[in-house]
This record gives sequence, C-alpha cells and structure tokens, in this order.
Amino acid sequence: MARRGFRWLAVAAAAALALVVLSFQAPAGADPVTGNATYFDALGSPYGGCGLPQSQLDSPDFVALNVYNTPGDYNFYPRPVTDPAKTGLWNNGLNFGRFVQVSVGDYCTGVNDGATNQPFCRNGSWVADQYNNATLTMIVADSCGDSNAWCRDDPNHLDLAKDSLNRFARAGTPVGDMYPNHWNNRHVSWQFVPAPGYSGDIKIGFLQGAQAYWPAIAVSHLANGIHGVEYNQGGAWQQAKMNSDMGQSYIVGGLTSGATNFQIRVRDAADQLINGGRVYSFALPAACGSTCSQPYTATTYTTSDGSTGPTTPPTSPPTSPPTSPPTSPPTSPPTSPPTSPPTSSPTSACTAASTVASSWNGGFQATVTVKAGNTAISGWTARWTFTNGEQITQLWNGTYSASGATVTARNASYNGSLAANASTAFGYTATGTPAAVTVTCTSP
Repeated sequence: MARRGFRWLAVAAAAALALVVLSFQAPAGADPVTGNATYFDALGSPYGGCGLPQSQLDSPDFVALNVYNTPGDYNFYPRPVTDPAKTGLWNNGLNFGRFVQVSVGDYCTGVNDGATNQPFCRNGSWVADQYNNATLTMIVADSCGDSNAWCRDDPNHLDLAKDSLNRFARAGTPVGDMYPNHWNNRHVSWQFVPAPGYSGDIKIGFLQGAQAYWPAIAVSHLANGIHGVEYNQGGAWQQAKMNSDMGQSYIVGGLTSGATNFQIRVRDAADQLINGGRVYSFALPAACGSTCSQPYTATTYTTSDGSTGPTTPPTSPPTSPPTSPPTSPPTSPPTSPPTSPPTSSPTSACTAASTVASSWNGGFQATVTVKAGNTAISGWTARWTFTNGEQITQLWNGTYSASGATVTARNASYNGSLAANASTAFGYTATGTPAAVTVTCTSP
C-alpha cells in the first residue's frame, strides 16, 4: 500500500526569499481536475509547509500540493522554484490557506508505489466501486516535494491527511471504512472552492524567534487564501516578503524601523485587498518579551473600521470535525439558521451561547461561544440539555460527554485559558432538528 510519511519541515528563515508567480495554478471556480491521491500522517513539527502548526488550521482535513511539475525528473531544485515550467500547483506557497473540494474516484487494482520512472497502477487497472463520488472539503496546508513519481509525474496529485480518508461522505454519511482495505491509492477529482461557512476575520500570530528586527507572522482563517501582505512603515505601504516559501507566513516591518507595533493589509488569491483594504493594527505580544519562544503566539488586533481581532481559535467551524465528521455539505442545500439566536445563561466566571450554523435533513451544525467574565479563567465547562431527542455526532475545539439529553463540553488543551472578557468557540454536529438551547458555563 503506497504511503508517504512526514515530508519536508518548513523552518522559519531569517532571510525571506522572493515570490514567484505561476500561471499554472487552477483558479477558484475552475472545472475539477483529476489526479492520483496518496496520504500522509500529519504536518511536520512545529510547522507545516504553510508556516502554521497543525493545531491552528481551520479544518482537521488538509492536503498537500506538489512543489514541482517535473515528470520524469526527480532532482531537487531550490525553493521557491524560480522556473515557472517546473513549478507545481503548490505555486510557491501562493495556494496555501485555500480550500479544495475533493471527490473520490476509481480504485487501483495494481501496484501504485510511487516508484520513479514507473507508471501508476502498473499491472492492474482503475475500477469504480462503492466509494466513488464520496466528497470532502479540505484545506491546503502543506507541500509535496519528495522525489517520487507521485509528487513529480502527476501535476494534479493530491496528498491527503490519512485521518480524513474515512471522513469522505456520500449523501451525508461518512464512508467509514475506505482506509485501509479499500484504499491502495485512488484517483480523485478536485477544485479550489471558497472557504465553506466563513465568518469572522483573519487570525494573526507570531512565529518562534519573532522579534522587532525579524517580525515573522502567520496569517490564517482566510476566506480565499493569501497572495500577499503589505505593511505600513513611515507612512508608506511596503510589500512584505514571504518567510522562505511558507505561503501564510510573512516578514513585516514596524511602523518605524525596529518598532514592535505593526499595521498590515492582506491580499487574497484573486490578488484583491481583503475586506475592502481593511488595515490590521497589532503589536508584538507581551508574552513574547523581546523574542517569541513558542512556535505560535497569537496576537489581538484592531482594524481601520473599528472591529477587533480574535484571541483564540476561529469561530467558524472546521469543514469536518476531528473524528468521523459528517460530511462535506449534504447533497440537498442546508436550510437557513434560526433568525433569533438561543439564549445564554451567565455565571460569575463565564457565559456561553449557542447558534446554529447550518442544518440539513436529519442533522445540523452549531457553534458555542464561551466568554470569560471580568477575571481571567484557566478552564471552562459548558452544559446544555437537548429537548427534541438531538444527539451529538462530533465536537471539535473541545471534549464532551453526554448523559441522556444533557451534554457536558470542556475546553481543549489550547483554549481553556482566557483573559478577562476574552472568548473562544467550539463547534459540533448533531442528529435531529435544531432548536434553541440554553448553555451554562462554569470555570474551576
């Protein structure tokens, strides 16, 4: 069974390299392309190819795109790739942070081991089976630059997160058992799509080693990828350089040389300034001191139109929850969420409120926002009781248990500590018809 393991680990580099624009990239909304699919275990540590830890991705379902487009040529070339003819759909990082809709295709009955100068599925054929047309929406989070036939000979090859394979769904039901016995590499068809169910705004975090004279940031939670960052210095907008070839990480500059306060604006995959040119103002977090020691340190921001940036993982739910999620959206369009949000029940430590993000025949997806009170908290527990026989199928950005109709959700390791009046969110999917629920919140 063909398989790829951990691939090239992107490490923040003090010298940023120039961007290379590639005309080969498939734009959002283009017709699907068909390629061979493999799988890999996880992003590297601390960062995947885009410059984000895996815990910071908007979805647990992620893919890697080819670094090179060099059929029959398995040599390594410097990255970023300077020859457009050799540049793969990874596009020197410019397709990172975008989403792709992936549909399962035919099964390989032969040998598909990625051996160099060997055809795919040799001594066999591609056959359709019960998994064909199962779909999943996934985020581009890594790059495939290995010197094998998968990453070099097939320009439309996708490398899929292994844990996602059984989350592909047909008619709203996860396939459950495609991996391992029904995998052996497959064809997939795929295309770029806008971020599903997008809400909120971007996230900004500083990378390990960031400081006044090397302010390396990562920009995530994007509606349509990222093609550039501009920073304000001395009253003029400057184009930031990508951090090596990590497509969501850029080296910015302070408002004055060496300053630790910053202003940026961001361009998306269509090369348009996002949110009408919104300016994001932020500073090196106090937790960093003079240098950030953690792989990722989130920062808050204010904007030119008065909004405030997140302090915790984004409120829009992942495309699929971490374990056996339901689906890419069901074949019948979801209904509109309720027009009036459910109520919340305050406590002295924290409050929580639930809203329905989408629903379909027999199920729905909801987001619960937890907010600290006037003092910081180190953890939280949210409880509610369903009234119409609903049952949770998956929950992300937290853990949960159920006793009859009562659900108890607790923070994950990364979102339990909240500053005074700060908030975080978790999401879940459930069977049944969505209804307003009252959520109580307590803190130890």
